[in-house]
Order: sequence, then C-alpha cells, then structure tokens
Amino acid sequence: MARQALFAGLVYDEREIPVEVTFVGDEAHYVVDDHGFLRHIDAETVDRQVLAVFIQQLEDNKELAVEQALKFMGKDDLFTKAAVDASMRNIDLDAIITQGIPEQARNMMGMLGFRIIINHHGEVIKLDQPVAPEDYGE
Repeated sequence: MARQALFAGLVYDEREIPVEVTFVGDEAHYVVDDHGFLRHIDAETVDRQVLAVFIQQLEDNKELAVEQALKFMGKDDLFTKAAVDASMRNIDLDAIITQGIPEQARNMMGMLGFRIIINHHGEVIKLDQPVAPEDYGE
C-alpha cells in the first residue's frame, strides 16, 4: 500500500470536484464525496491506473521518447541509446510509487491542465492531459 498519493491535487471526482488526500493508518487514500458519504479509495489503486496509461503512451511513442531523451542528454551514441532504450523497457512502478512525484512537478502538471477524473469506485474514467502543438519538434 502507498504511503503517499502520487497525484495529490490532480485528482477530481465525476462532478469535477477536487478530491482530498487522507491517511488511514499510514496508507494514503483519495477521498471522494459520494453525495455525503466519504469514500476512501486506496491511492495506489488510482495511481497505478494512471501510471499504466503513461507507460502505454511511452511504449506507443518509444522512438520519439528515446530520441528526445538522447537530445536532452546531448548524446547520440549507440551505447547511450541502448541504455535509454533498456531503461524505458524496465520501468519499475513500485519504485515510482515509493519515491513519489515531487510537489513542484505535480504543480507544473496542474498548471498545464493535467487532471485525473475518478468515479466513486476509484476507477479512472478520464485523463485530461496537455497536448503538444501540431508543429512540436519541427
């Protein structure tokens, strides 16, 4: 179970009301107000759903992601490309959940329009993500 909510401040209910984060013991939960009944949803359950979407998007755009990572690092040799490619294949979700996402990164995501909409069962029903302009990278 998660000791923190990765996407605190970015999760909303179906009525698009921000959900709070609370702890039951030392485990993080998103709290959805279901018409006066406060449903406590394990944060890790929601967070893993969102991370699965990110990983699928990364997989779908792997070549571009590797290219951009190499450009960011200022390298384009074969060994660095192989290392970046391998690290993208071996993403450790447990490590991400344990380490968390820095508050500054969450704030930036929120400013860019990133939002997670969940229902009262904790299922992600919508993911609003910023979209790059059509001419990005040209």
